[in-house]
Amino acid sequence: MPVFESEQQLYTIMNDVFLAVSARPENIEPFVRSNLVIRIRFDEPEAEILVDGRQPPMEVFYGERPGQSNLEVSMSGDLLHDIWMGNESTSGAFFGGRIKTKGSLLKLMKLVDLFRECEAVYPSVAAKHALV
Repeated sequence: MPVFESEQQLYTIMNDVFLAVSARPENIEPFVRSNLVIRIRFDEPEAEILVDGRQPPMEVFYGERPGQSNLEVSMSGDLLHDIWMGNESTSGAFFGGRIKTKGSLLKLMKLVDLFRECEAVYPSVAAKHALV
């Protein structure tokens, strides 16, 4: 059984994660200064999130959005949950082909700080939504 029952549930939980991360803008400053737009595509459930770091404050959009992104990341919702809960290795999933990217790997490095901040707040958000 998948962790996220629907696209809307994934969006609700990710919104809580990004709100918590945005509450401490000093921790995501490198991403906001990166001038990057990241598109994250999920399967199981099918969903899409666009994270815009072109200017402060960081903006996050839920659902399909037109336009270009500097980097696209694709994975399952369950895999993101497992990584952020500490049950799965990000590098193992990446090198195992379960995380797919389009765009410069150098740009992917700009996403690392933001990803770590999300990982730090995710367990409490997941618990709040009874995912653990």
